Amino acid sequence: MESVVIQGVELHLSPADVLEWEWVGRPELLRQLLAAWMILGEGDYPLSPRLVGKPGVGKTTLAAAAARALGRPIYVLQATMDTRPEDLLVTPVIADGQRLRYVASPLVSAMIRGGVCILDEGNRMSEKSWASLAPLLDRRRYVESVVAGVKIQAHPEFRICATMNEDASTFDLPEYIHSRLQPQLLIDFPEQDEELAILRQNLPFARGPVLQYLAAFLQRAHAEDEPYTVRDGINIARYALKLAASAGEAIEGEAIHPHLRRATLQVLGDEALPYLPGEAAINHFDLDE
Repeated sequence: MESVVIQGVELHLSPADVLEWEWVGRPELLRQLLAAWMILGEGDYPLSPRLVGKPGVGKTTLAAAAARALGRPIYVLQATMDTRPEDLLVTPVIADGQRLRYVASPLVSAMIRGGVCILDEGNRMSEKSWASLAPLLDRRRYVESVVAGVKIQAHPEFRICATMNEDASTFDLPEYIHSRLQPQLLIDFPEQDEELAILRQNLPFARGPVLQYLAAFLQRAHAEDEPYTVRDGINIARYALKLAASAGEAIEGEAIHPHLRRATLQVLGDEALPYLPGEAAINHFDLDE
């Protein structure tokens, strides 16, 4: 594990994440995120945007694609309601021989190496945790670890964004953090041709009719403001194709439709069935039939 010494304290750095996900369609969103991270000249500093949308619409994928466009290493820190300030910054661990070792979080490792930190589902964190990041999110661009007793300045190439889900299991951001996490980029459901391209990108082993069937399902659900996303479509397709393959049955044409209906039921529940294309979609069936 690579380490650096800051103010006499050795910090062991976390490894970068390897995310090869492709951002398909909606190039304007990628442009907006990269624009937020630009530096126009002396005295300027990068913004810290928040990417907001329903789970599964591609917020993390967008951030990873922007990091790759910059040629910077990617670090993902998954936030939860239990995330503590030391989890965000530096954690002490007991090493061999009962010696104390300080391990830098993915965020601090990105700060030191000049990488991109994706703070995933940031609005699940409490205010106490957010408070430790306040000086990082303005022109000061540093954090202070009380545990390790060091102040860590961000590398000039360091960039950060936070993804935030729109659901009931999240906290409201404190106003002083809300004003620092700007701009807000809203990631909405893609159009049908974009959704089809995303499905094709993630399901290279699936035939066209299967992808078109699922794209039509998702668009019908979007029209009724259902929360189903392309991630759900990918899971349905993968399970349906596995069901068909395990039964030795065709995985194309209408032969796959019963498996798609069963997969939809088991992934999303019977309330999703009416949005499947075709009259047979509304026929609820027993899982044991």
